[in-house]
Amino acid sequence: MHTQRLTLTVTALASAGLLLTACGTESGAGSEGGSGGRSVKSEAALTGVRWNVESLTLGGKKHDAPGNAYLKIGEDGRAGGSFGCNSVGADVSIKGEAVEFGQPLTTKRACTDDGRMTFEKNFLRALGKEKFTAKVAGDRMTLTTAKGDRVAFTSQPAEPDAPLTNTKWRVDAVGDARTTASLPKDVADKVHLTFGEDGKVRGNLGCNSVTAKAEAKDGRITFGAPATTRKLCPGEAMTTERKLLKLFDGTARYEVARGTLKLTAADGTVIRANADREGAEKPAK
Repeated sequence: MHTQRLTLTVTALASAGLLLTACGTESGAGSEGGSGGRSVKSEAALTGVRWNVESLTLGGKKHDAPGNAYLKIGEDGRAGGSFGCNSVGADVSIKGEAVEFGQPLTTKRACTDDGRMTFEKNFLRALGKEKFTAKVAGDRMTLTTAKGDRVAFTSQPAEPDAPLTNTKWRVDAVGDARTTASLPKDVADKVHLTFGEDGKVRGNLGCNSVTAKAEAKDGRITFGAPATTRKLCPGEAMTTERKLLKLFDGTARYEVARGTLKLTAADGTVIRANADREGAEKPAK
């Protein structure tokens, strides 16, 4: 048996989007889990595998992981991923099935929705304080401490990405590069956008319906001036609408990953939406 150490610098994390999964990485290299698991004897068995985080059990309480939490080990000796909000890295020491993490380094983005920060803080609380035992069983891996705290992973493929066009994207958060906030409850189920094959986007901004030209190319969407209905709505609806209108009459960057659409407007406004797979729409031409 030998000890393997991976050191991920903050610079590397920032440029590669690497994460706490580094920890998972090493742990994966050790073994994976559940009772009756086996040790992983070859690092090649873990490299290139996306380990999706399923849950964290801490102090006897189980916390379900956010949908985008994962870890991945590269063939270049680096590990990366996400536990819901920030990128995180750490040194990892592995001896057989024993896995120990060093002090984690994280980016400083704040997420205020969906319990992402809560899950991340709970994970970081466990990380670096306890030694883990890694086990593998089929497509599942577990990291368990002597106290019974446990992280469960699976390598089962995630649901395929939804296409940008003809998908009904339900907007659930608006913010900037550092912080995103969930939409107010009175508009949370109303805001949506659908990009059509006819080069237009249609939807609702929380109060008014909207239509505009929207041409997507090379990771960017060029929006035309919006045409909207002219209702006046009480509460936070109009405030939300004004934020969303910053998308239009300009060019925004877009990313689609694991059923989530991220739009970044020219002024830095960030809009996040989730695919409504049962509500896909095909706009009339």
